[in-house]
Amino acid sequence: MPKYCPECGGELFYDPSMKLYMCRSCGATYNQQELADAWKKIRGRLSEEDRKEKLQKEYLRWWLSRKES
Repeated sequence: MPKYCPECGGELFYDPSMKLYMCRSCGATYNQQELADAWKKIRGRLSEEDRKEKLQKEYLRWWLSRKES
């Protein structure tokens, strides 16, 4: 699991007394499940952006190849 805050990218540290991960930069706190869910959501958003970018590049390549003909 990444040791960076999903909100600000700051460093997370684990507080064993509270059983929470805390961000040194923004002060956000996460339990283990919340942190895992936040990272899954971010990865899903990134993969969706990657898919859209790939489709756009494929369309542009097709469009440019039609112009060359």
